[in-house]
Amino acid sequence: MEAANLSVAAAGVALTLGTEACSSSPSPGRVVGSTPGGSALPSREPPFSVFMVLVVTLLVLLIVATFLWNLLVLVTILRVRAFHRVPHNLVASTAVSDVLVAALVMPLSLVSELSDGRRWRLGRSLCHVWISFDVLCCTASIWNVAAIALDRYWTITRHLQYTLRTRSRASALMIALTWALSALIALAPLLFGWGEAYDAGLQRCQVSQEPSYAIFSTCGAFYLPLGVVLFVYWKIYKAAKFRFGRSRRAVLPLPATVQVKEAPHEAEMVFTVRRPTVAFQESGDSWREQKEKRAALMVGILIGVFVLCWIPFFLTELISPLCACSLPPIWKSIFLWLGYSNSFFNPLIYTAFNKNYNNAFKSLFTKQR
Repeated sequence: MEAANLSVAAAGVALTLGTEACSSSPSPGRVVGSTPGGSALPSREPPFSVFMVLVVTLLVLLIVATFLWNLLVLVTILRVRAFHRVPHNLVASTAVSDVLVAALVMPLSLVSELSDGRRWRLGRSLCHVWISFDVLCCTASIWNVAAIALDRYWTITRHLQYTLRTRSRASALMIALTWALSALIALAPLLFGWGEAYDAGLQRCQVSQEPSYAIFSTCGAFYLPLGVVLFVYWKIYKAAKFRFGRSRRAVLPLPATVQVKEAPHEAEMVFTVRRPTVAFQESGDSWREQKEKRAALMVGILIGVFVLCWIPFFLTELISPLCACSLPPIWKSIFLWLGYSNSFFNPLIYTAFNKNYNNAFKSLFTKQR
Protein backbone atom coordinates (compact mmCIF):
# COMPACT_ATOMS: atom_id res chain seq x y z
CA MET A 1 0.00 0.00 0.00
CA GLU A 2 2.80 2.39 0.89
CA ALA A 3 4.59 1.41 -2.32
CA ALA A 4 1.50 2.24 -4.30
CA ASN A 5 1.19 5.61 -2.57
CA LEU A 6 4.85 6.34 -3.24
CA SER A 7 4.47 5.51 -6.93
CA VAL A 8 1.40 7.71 -7.21
CA ALA A 9 3.25 10.58 -5.51
CA ALA A 10 6.26 10.14 -7.78
CA ALA A 11 4.04 10.18 -10.84
CA GLY A 12 2.40 13.37 -9.61
CA VAL A 13 5.76 15.06 -9.07
CA ALA A 14 6.95 13.97 -12.49
CA LEU A 15 3.76 15.28 -14.10
CA THR A 16 4.16 18.62 -12.32
CA LEU A 17 7.79 18.97 -13.38
CA GLY A 18 6.92 18.01 -16.95
CA THR A 19 4.18 20.62 -17.09
CA GLU A 20 6.52 23.32 -15.76
CA ALA A 21 9.22 22.31 -18.24
CA CYS A 22 6.78 22.50 -21.11
CA SER A 23 5.49 25.85 -19.97
CA SER A 24 9.03 27.19 -19.58
CA SER A 25 10.24 26.02 -23.00
CA PRO A 26 10.37 28.90 -25.50
CA SER A 27 7.88 28.96 -28.30
CA PRO A 28 9.18 29.85 -31.75
CA GLY A 29 7.22 33.06 -32.01
CA ARG A 30 8.26 34.80 -28.81
CA VAL A 31 11.13 35.36 -26.38
CA VAL A 32 10.44 34.13 -22.85
CA GLY A 33 12.43 35.04 -19.78
CA SER A 34 12.05 36.34 -16.30
CA THR A 35 13.19 39.32 -14.34
CA PRO A 36 14.83 39.10 -10.92
CA GLY A 37 11.38 39.77 -9.41
CA GLY A 38 9.92 36.76 -11.15
CA SER A 39 7.80 38.62 -13.72
CA ALA A 40 7.89 37.44 -17.30
CA LEU A 41 9.63 39.56 -19.91
CA PRO A 42 7.44 40.88 -22.73
CA SER A 43 7.47 38.92 -25.96
CA ARG A 44 9.32 40.25 -29.01
CA GLU A 45 7.42 42.36 -31.49
CA PRO A 46 6.55 40.79 -34.84
CA PRO A 47 9.28 41.26 -37.44
CA PHE A 48 7.07 43.36 -39.77
CA SER A 49 5.02 45.92 -37.92
CA VAL A 50 2.59 48.34 -39.51
CA PHE A 51 5.19 51.09 -39.31
CA MET A 52 7.79 48.91 -41.04
CA VAL A 53 5.35 48.05 -43.84
CA LEU A 54 4.60 51.75 -44.31
CA VAL A 55 8.30 52.67 -44.45
CA VAL A 56 9.07 49.89 -46.94
CA THR A 57 6.14 50.99 -49.12
CA LEU A 58 7.41 54.58 -49.16
CA LEU A 59 10.94 53.44 -50.06
CA VAL A 60 9.64 51.26 -52.89
CA LEU A 61 7.61 54.20 -54.21
CA LEU A 62 10.71 56.40 -53.99
CA ILE A 63 12.74 53.88 -56.01
CA VAL A 64 10.06 53.52 -58.70
CA ALA A 65 9.42 57.28 -58.95
CA THR A 66 13.15 58.06 -59.17
CA PHE A 67 13.67 55.51 -61.91
CA LEU A 68 10.63 56.48 -64.00
CA TRP A 69 11.08 60.25 -63.71
CA ASN A 70 14.74 60.18 -64.73
CA LEU A 71 13.97 57.70 -67.50
CA LEU A 72 11.29 60.07 -68.80
CA VAL A 73 13.85 62.88 -68.92
CA LEU A 74 16.29 60.68 -70.84
CA VAL A 75 13.67 59.54 -73.34
CA THR A 76 12.57 63.13 -73.89
CA ILE A 77 16.12 64.32 -74.53
CA LEU A 78 16.72 61.46 -76.99
CA ARG A 79 13.47 61.98 -78.91
CA VAL A 80 13.44 65.78 -79.14
CA ARG A 81 16.11 67.00 -81.53
CA ALA A 82 16.21 70.47 -79.97
CA PHE A 83 17.57 68.90 -76.77
CA HIS A 84 20.60 67.39 -78.54
CA ARG A 85 22.86 70.22 -77.34
CA VAL A 86 24.02 71.98 -74.21
CA PRO A 87 22.92 72.31 -71.49
CA HIS A 88 20.69 69.30 -72.05
CA ASN A 89 23.66 66.94 -72.35
CA LEU A 90 24.56 67.86 -68.76
CA VAL A 91 20.98 67.15 -67.73
CA ALA A 92 21.16 63.82 -69.57
CA SER A 93 24.37 62.88 -67.75
CA THR A 94 22.71 63.67 -64.42
CA ALA A 95 19.66 61.61 -65.40
CA VAL A 96 21.87 58.64 -66.35
CA SER A 97 23.58 58.65 -62.97
CA ASP A 98 20.24 58.99 -61.15
CA VAL A 99 18.65 56.19 -63.19
CA LEU A 100 21.55 53.91 -62.24
CA VAL A 101 21.13 54.88 -58.58
CA ALA A 102 17.45 53.88 -58.74
CA ALA A 103 18.04 50.70 -60.77
CA LEU A 104 21.21 49.24 -59.23
CA VAL A 105 21.89 50.87 -55.88
CA MET A 106 18.63 51.57 -54.08
CA PRO A 107 17.02 48.10 -54.51
CA LEU A 108 20.03 46.27 -53.03
CA SER A 109 20.19 48.83 -50.24
CA LEU A 110 16.54 48.08 -49.46
CA VAL A 111 17.28 44.34 -49.41
CA SER A 112 20.08 45.00 -46.92
CA GLU A 113 17.75 47.11 -44.77
CA LEU A 114 15.16 44.34 -44.63
CA SER A 115 17.59 41.60 -43.63
CA ASP A 116 17.84 40.59 -39.97
CA GLY A 117 20.30 42.91 -38.29
CA ARG A 118 21.05 44.57 -41.62
CA ARG A 119 23.30 41.69 -42.56
CA TRP A 120 24.58 41.18 -46.08
CA ARG A 121 23.71 37.66 -47.24
CA LEU A 122 24.44 38.04 -50.96
CA GLY A 123 28.16 37.25 -50.92
CA ARG A 124 31.43 39.12 -51.21
CA SER A 125 31.43 39.63 -54.99
CA LEU A 126 27.99 41.19 -55.14
CA CYS A 127 28.91 43.36 -52.16
CA HIS A 128 31.87 44.80 -54.06
CA VAL A 129 29.72 45.38 -57.15
CA TRP A 130 27.02 47.12 -55.12
CA ILE A 131 29.43 49.37 -53.21
CA SER A 132 31.29 50.28 -56.40
CA PHE A 133 28.10 51.28 -58.22
CA ASP A 134 26.86 53.09 -55.12
CA VAL A 135 29.95 55.30 -54.92
CA LEU A 136 30.22 55.69 -58.72
CA CYS A 137 26.63 56.75 -59.39
CA CYS A 138 26.15 58.94 -56.32
CA THR A 139 29.47 60.72 -56.93
CA ALA A 140 28.62 61.24 -60.60
CA SER A 141 25.22 62.64 -59.66
CA ILE A 142 26.84 65.12 -57.26
CA TRP A 143 29.49 66.25 -59.75
CA ASN A 144 26.87 66.62 -62.48
CA VAL A 145 25.07 69.11 -60.23
CA ALA A 146 28.35 71.02 -59.96
CA ALA A 147 28.75 70.92 -63.76
CA ILE A 148 25.25 72.34 -64.29
CA ALA A 149 26.03 75.12 -61.81
CA LEU A 150 29.28 75.95 -63.64
CA ASP A 151 27.49 76.02 -66.99
CA ARG A 152 24.87 78.42 -65.65
CA TYR A 153 27.59 80.60 -64.13
CA TRP A 154 29.52 80.94 -67.40
CA THR A 155 26.28 81.54 -69.31
CA ILE A 156 25.30 84.45 -67.08
CA THR A 157 28.71 86.04 -66.55
CA ARG A 158 30.38 85.37 -69.94
CA HIS A 159 27.48 85.18 -72.37
CA LEU A 160 29.50 86.87 -75.13
CA GLN A 161 32.65 84.73 -74.85
CA TYR A 162 30.78 81.55 -73.89
CA THR A 163 29.63 80.71 -77.41
CA LEU A 164 27.74 77.57 -78.40
CA ARG A 165 30.91 75.85 -79.60
CA THR A 166 32.80 76.73 -76.42
CA ARG A 167 29.85 75.62 -74.34
CA SER A 168 29.68 72.25 -76.13
CA ARG A 169 33.38 71.58 -75.58
CA ALA A 170 33.24 72.66 -71.93
CA SER A 171 30.21 70.51 -71.18
CA ALA A 172 31.74 67.44 -72.87
CA LEU A 173 34.94 67.93 -70.87
CA MET A 174 33.00 68.32 -67.60
CA ILE A 175 31.00 65.15 -68.28
CA ALA A 176 34.16 63.15 -69.03
CA LEU A 177 35.91 64.44 -65.90
CA THR A 178 32.82 63.75 -63.79
CA TRP A 179 32.63 60.09 -64.69
CA ALA A 180 36.42 59.57 -64.63
CA LEU A 181 36.76 61.04 -61.13
CA SER A 182 33.72 59.09 -59.92
CA ALA A 183 35.18 55.84 -61.26
CA LEU A 184 38.52 56.55 -59.57
CA ILE A 185 36.87 57.14 -56.18
CA ALA A 186 34.64 54.08 -56.54
CA LEU A 187 37.33 51.62 -57.67
CA ALA A 188 40.21 52.85 -55.50
CA PRO A 189 39.64 50.24 -52.72
CA LEU A 190 39.61 47.40 -55.25
CA LEU A 191 42.53 48.66 -57.34
CA PHE A 192 44.86 49.76 -54.53
CA GLY A 193 43.71 47.57 -51.63
CA TRP A 194 42.37 50.59 -49.77
CA GLY A 195 40.33 48.81 -47.11
CA GLU A 196 37.70 46.07 -47.39
CA ALA A 197 33.99 46.56 -48.02
CA TYR A 198 32.84 43.07 -46.98
CA ASP A 199 33.19 41.58 -43.50
CA ALA A 200 32.44 37.85 -43.65
CA GLY A 201 32.36 37.41 -39.88
CA LEU A 202 29.77 40.12 -39.26
CA GLN A 203 28.12 39.69 -42.67
CA ARG A 204 28.46 43.41 -43.22
CA CYS A 205 28.79 45.27 -46.51
CA GLN A 206 29.72 48.94 -46.38
CA VAL A 207 32.09 51.48 -47.89
CA SER A 208 35.69 51.00 -46.77
CA GLN A 209 36.20 52.46 -43.29
CA GLU A 210 39.92 53.04 -43.78
CA PRO A 211 40.47 56.59 -42.41
CA SER A 212 42.65 57.72 -45.32
CA TYR A 213 40.09 56.45 -47.85
CA ALA A 214 37.28 58.09 -45.89
CA ILE A 215 39.02 61.46 -46.22
CA PHE A 216 39.81 60.91 -49.91
CA SER A 217 36.33 59.67 -50.88
CA THR A 218 34.27 62.18 -48.91
CA CYS A 219 36.37 65.12 -50.07
CA GLY A 220 36.39 63.99 -53.70
CA ALA A 221 32.73 62.95 -53.79
CA PHE A 222 31.14 65.73 -51.76
CA TYR A 223 33.21 68.44 -50.08
CA LEU A 224 35.09 69.48 -53.23
CA PRO A 225 31.94 69.75 -55.42
CA LEU A 226 30.18 71.42 -52.48
CA GLY A 227 32.86 74.12 -52.42
CA VAL A 228 32.54 74.51 -56.20
CA VAL A 229 28.76 74.93 -56.21
CA LEU A 230 28.73 77.32 -53.24
CA PHE A 231 31.44 79.49 -54.82
CA VAL A 232 29.68 79.41 -58.19
CA TYR A 233 26.31 80.37 -56.76
CA TRP A 234 27.85 83.23 -54.81
CA LYS A 235 29.41 84.51 -58.05
CA ILE A 236 26.12 84.04 -59.91
CA TYR A 237 24.28 86.02 -57.27
CA LYS A 238 26.81 88.88 -57.38
CA ALA A 239 26.90 88.98 -61.21
CA ALA A 240 23.12 88.85 -61.54
CA LYS A 241 22.63 91.55 -58.93
CA PHE A 242 25.20 93.80 -60.64
CA ARG A 243 23.78 93.29 -64.14
CA PHE A 244 20.15 93.73 -63.13
CA GLY A 245 20.96 96.91 -61.22
CA ARG A 246 22.97 98.32 -64.12
CA SER A 247 20.23 97.56 -66.65
CA ARG A 248 17.64 99.32 -64.50
CA ARG A 249 19.83 102.41 -64.28
CA ALA A 250 20.50 102.37 -68.03
CA VAL A 251 16.84 102.50 -69.11
CA LEU A 252 15.38 105.86 -68.00
CA PRO A 253 11.60 106.30 -67.80
CA LEU A 254 10.31 108.69 -70.47
CA PRO A 255 6.89 110.28 -70.71
CA ALA A 256 4.43 108.73 -73.09
CA THR A 257 4.54 111.72 -75.42
CA VAL A 258 6.87 114.68 -75.83
CA GLN A 259 5.31 117.82 -77.20
CA VAL A 260 7.48 120.51 -78.86
CA LYS A 261 5.83 123.90 -79.38
CA GLU A 262 7.05 127.01 -81.17
CA ALA A 263 6.40 130.61 -80.11
CA PRO A 264 2.94 131.18 -78.68
CA HIS A 265 2.05 134.12 -81.00
CA GLU A 266 2.77 132.14 -84.19
CA ALA A 267 0.98 129.22 -85.74
CA GLU A 268 1.20 126.37 -83.29
CA MET A 269 2.90 123.20 -84.48
CA VAL A 270 2.85 120.20 -82.22
CA PHE A 271 5.15 117.20 -82.71
CA THR A 272 4.25 114.03 -80.83
CA VAL A 273 7.12 111.63 -80.31
CA ARG A 274 6.17 108.21 -79.05
CA ARG A 275 8.63 105.65 -77.82
CA PRO A 276 8.08 102.28 -79.49
CA THR A 277 11.84 101.72 -79.73
CA VAL A 278 12.45 102.36 -76.05
CA ALA A 279 9.53 100.15 -75.07
CA PHE A 280 10.86 97.36 -77.27
CA GLN A 281 14.29 97.61 -75.72
CA GLU A 282 12.84 97.51 -72.22
CA SER A 283 10.78 94.42 -72.99
CA GLY A 284 13.88 92.73 -74.45
CA ASP A 285 15.93 93.51 -71.37
CA SER A 286 13.17 92.31 -69.05
CA TRP A 287 12.89 89.04 -71.00
CA ARG A 288 16.62 88.42 -70.65
CA GLU A 289 16.54 89.39 -67.01
CA GLN A 290 13.67 87.00 -66.34
CA LYS A 291 15.51 84.18 -68.10
CA GLU A 292 18.68 84.76 -66.10
CA LYS A 293 16.72 85.11 -62.87
CA ARG A 294 15.01 81.77 -63.50
CA ALA A 295 18.37 80.16 -64.23
CA ALA A 296 19.87 81.59 -61.04
CA LEU A 297 16.84 80.49 -59.02
CA MET A 298 17.00 76.99 -60.50
CA VAL A 299 20.69 76.66 -59.63
CA GLY A 300 20.03 77.96 -56.12
CA ILE A 301 17.25 75.45 -55.44
CA LEU A 302 19.28 72.63 -57.02
CA ILE A 303 22.25 73.44 -54.77
CA GLY A 304 20.10 73.89 -51.67
CA VAL A 305 18.37 70.53 -52.07
CA PHE A 306 21.69 68.87 -52.87
CA VAL A 307 23.25 70.21 -49.65
CA LEU A 308 20.27 69.30 -47.46
CA CYS A 309 20.11 65.75 -48.86
CA TRP A 310 23.78 64.82 -48.71
CA ILE A 311 25.48 66.76 -45.92
CA PRO A 312 24.19 64.60 -43.00
CA PHE A 313 25.45 61.41 -44.66
CA PHE A 314 28.87 62.74 -45.60
CA LEU A 315 29.44 64.31 -42.19
CA THR A 316 28.91 60.93 -40.55
CA GLU A 317 30.99 59.16 -43.22
CA LEU A 318 33.91 61.48 -42.52
CA ILE A 319 33.68 61.62 -38.73
CA SER A 320 32.91 57.97 -37.92
CA PRO A 321 36.16 56.39 -39.25
CA LEU A 322 38.30 59.16 -37.76
CA CYS A 323 36.91 58.99 -34.23
CA ALA A 324 36.22 55.21 -34.24
CA CYS A 325 32.64 55.95 -33.22
CA SER A 326 29.38 54.94 -34.80
CA LEU A 327 25.85 56.25 -35.04
CA PRO A 328 22.85 54.02 -34.31
CA PRO A 329 21.95 52.00 -37.43
CA ILE A 330 18.57 53.70 -37.76
CA TRP A 331 20.21 57.11 -38.21
CA LYS A 332 22.67 55.73 -40.74
CA SER A 333 19.75 54.41 -42.76
CA ILE A 334 17.88 57.72 -42.56
CA PHE A 335 20.92 59.71 -43.72
CA LEU A 336 21.65 57.23 -46.53
CA TRP A 337 18.12 57.30 -47.96
CA LEU A 338 17.97 61.07 -47.59
CA GLY A 339 21.01 61.20 -49.87
CA TYR A 340 19.43 58.77 -52.31
CA SER A 341 16.33 61.00 -52.48
CA ASN A 342 18.46 63.69 -54.15
CA SER A 343 18.29 61.58 -57.33
CA PHE A 344 14.50 61.97 -57.19
CA PHE A 345 14.56 65.76 -56.69
CA ASN A 346 17.12 66.53 -59.42
CA PRO A 347 14.85 65.97 -62.46
CA LEU A 348 11.93 67.67 -60.72
CA ILE A 349 13.97 70.84 -60.20
CA TYR A 350 15.60 71.30 -63.58
CA THR A 351 12.42 70.43 -65.51
CA ALA A 352 10.14 72.59 -63.37
CA PHE A 353 12.13 75.70 -64.38
CA ASN A 354 12.23 74.86 -68.09
CA LYS A 355 8.97 75.16 -70.02
CA ASN A 356 10.50 73.30 -72.97
CA TYR A 357 10.55 70.10 -70.91
CA ASN A 358 6.92 70.51 -69.90
CA ASN A 359 5.89 71.04 -73.52
CA ALA A 360 8.00 68.06 -74.60
CA PHE A 361 6.39 65.85 -71.95
CA LYS A 362 2.92 66.86 -73.12
CA SER A 363 3.74 66.23 -76.78
CA LEU A 364 5.35 62.89 -75.92
CA PHE A 365 2.27 61.61 -74.12
CA THR A 366 -0.01 63.06 -76.77
CA LYS A 367 1.80 61.19 -79.53
CA GLN A 368 1.67 57.97 -77.50
CA ARG A 369 -2.10 58.26 -77.37
